[in-house]
Amino acid sequence: TGIPRAIRIPRRLPVQEMRRMGLPVFRIYCSNRHFRVSEIMWKDFVHLIQCRIKRLREMENGQAVIRAQIIRSVLFLFGVIAFVRCITAFVPDAVSVSSTINGRELPIYCVDTQEKKVALTFDAAWGNEDTGKILDILSRHNVHVTFFMTGGWVDSYPEDVKAILAAGHDLGNHSENHKNMSQISNDEKRQEIVSVHRKVKELTGYDMFLFRPPYGDYDNDVIRTAAECGYYSIQWDVDSLDWKDYGADSIISTVCNHKHLGCGSIILCHNGAKFTAEALDTLITNLKGQGYEIVPVSELIYRDGYHMNAEGRQQKDG
Repeated sequence: TGIPRAIRIPRRLPVQEMRRMGLPVFRIYCSNRHFRVSEIMWKDFVHLIQCRIKRLREMENGQAVIRAQIIRSVLFLFGVIAFVRCITAFVPDAVSVSSTINGRELPIYCVDTQEKKVALTFDAAWGNEDTGKILDILSRHNVHVTFFMTGGWVDSYPEDVKAILAAGHDLGNHSENHKNMSQISNDEKRQEIVSVHRKVKELTGYDMFLFRPPYGDYDNDVIRTAAECGYYSIQWDVDSLDWKDYGADSIISTVCNHKHLGCGSIILCHNGAKFTAEALDTLITNLKGQGYEIVPVSELIYRDGYHMNAEGRQQKDG
């Protein structure tokens, strides 16, 4: 039988190409410019060629899929690396010094020092009415203190956060939502700390490292988690009780006549309390009159080479 006139192929089919494609080389001869296949039917020959071409295309498609998968995997890996770097950029290194006493992790209530220094601190969690006045009084006395701020306070008063730092005061972490830290999971503890850290870092470029648990509430996990996040946990040994709104005179008397007031004391006050700003000028004057130098917490505590005693007093090793 002859090849249909509609189907024509070149007189010379490259032998090397047929062998590369895995096709058998057939003996063919020419008759009236058409080819006749001597060993297999023409339809079978065409079918073999079509199958081989299909296999080659499938191989090429498979290679393209593999290449695409490799590219996606590489891009995913780069994305993970970038994400980790962004996260770690906003979290400081862990504090490695242990504060364990008889199985309990303790925050720093005060510091054992022979220098007549005390730290004045303000918790900033609610209002903002007196922040400007407090900063003015501190500036007049050339006194620097520590402000412990919640995430909500940072969100509400970003310009005051910047002003506090610009005036030379410490910025401290007071958690994101002012929760009882001992009553939430360790993951939530970490989030409460890290969230505020990121906000302040993005707003001011400052890496906070002082943490005060809301309500003074803590357990071992709170102190450990704070240390893992790069924070020293700070309490107080002198409470002004300004939050009770007993009046300016009460605040001054409570602090200046406190039985625990001494070298290395940490004094607790609040901005937003009703009489704190009113009492502050006289309070500073009286503390200086007793011979105390008022410093921020960062200048009072030991950063390393220390241990804690049972009452939460930080003591230098040796």
